[in-house]
Amino acid sequence: MKIAIISDWLVTFAGAERVLTELIHCFPEADLFAIVDFLKPEDRQLIQNKPIKTTFIQKMPFAKKYYRHYLPLMPLAIEQLDLSNYDLIISSSHAVAKGVITGPDQIHVSYVHTPIRYAWDLQHQYLQESGLNRGLKGFLAQYILHKIRLWDLRCAHGVDHFIANSKYIAKRIFKTYRRTAEVIHPPVNIDFFTPHSYQKENYYITLSRMVPYKKMDLIVESFAKMPDKKLIVIGDGPDFAKIKSKAKNSPQIELLGFQSNEIIRDYLQRAKAFVFAAEEDFGITLLEAQAAGTPIIAFGKGGALETIRGLSESERNPTGLFFNTQTVDAIIAAVNEFEKNSHLFTSLNCRKNAALFSQEHFRHKIKKLVNHVMEHQE
Repeated sequence: MKIAIISDWLVTFAGAERVLTELIHCFPEADLFAIVDFLKPEDRQLIQNKPIKTTFIQKMPFAKKYYRHYLPLMPLAIEQLDLSNYDLIISSSHAVAKGVITGPDQIHVSYVHTPIRYAWDLQHQYLQESGLNRGLKGFLAQYILHKIRLWDLRCAHGVDHFIANSKYIAKRIFKTYRRTAEVIHPPVNIDFFTPHSYQKENYYITLSRMVPYKKMDLIVESFAKMPDKKLIVIGDGPDFAKIKSKAKNSPQIELLGFQSNEIIRDYLQRAKAFVFAAEEDFGITLLEAQAAGTPIIAFGKGGALETIRGLSESERNPTGLFFNTQTVDAIIAAVNEFEKNSHLFTSLNCRKNAALFSQEHFRHKIKKLVNHVMEHQE
């Protein structure tokens, strides 16, 4: 059986790329495809140094830095990939990968991280944050997103079996495409993110790429109003300067920028809690923190509700608590509540919860589903 695995774009090694790593582990004989491939040499070992077949966008001017600007061309690009010689196609998609064209004798299984956020329910937020909600540029952006929505609906008809990375995304898949999806949560490297014998230190931590929907600025604003509480901020991105300006008069807030996984693990192990304010599709860093023995303070919506055992009478062995609105006051109240109840959270319970999302669980479920699909192919 010939297998192809196709991703959207390979530029940085984040959540979608970790799923790709596990898919390759499950199907090492598969050939790999992507819109573009600009992975760093040190990251290529994570995909077993396999060659990647890319599209014409790979050779477009300034594609390495501005590949996202070619979004209007990506539907055309993905449709030009010839996968007609493969029996099984597995797409790992948060944008256009599931749009690859397949025939009636081929099986297409699509692992969906999310329907295209900026074309569907987050369109208005995306346009506003990008300054594209008015004027001629705004009109063109809205028209392009309208066309992408129509194309995206066509893509759903070409997928034989949907997999969602969370129950939250399964609901979005059904809302968008009126298709059901089996839920297989992304894998967490619990062998790397482990608790340590360190005593917990007196600081909180937050970690994310600094883009608007991650709400890192909101966390920094909140801790700026709590001068007695220390916050470590790890990550970089377009909003770094904005977030740095919010922390400039708060010496208890440290912005460390981009850090290696080893340094991230060390800070997670010693932190008293991990603070997270985004509405995330899944949120793999929430589980990495728990794997390292650290409880969570998180916005109570999205994938977080599936990965954290909340502080409530109905939950045993809690691993975190939630706040219900993305506001400074809500985060401050949640931190205070955490400190009053910190004795209820243990590293052992956090670790046990994270173990339910291990790489081994992911591999077993993926192989089981694919085997079932192929056995029942008509």
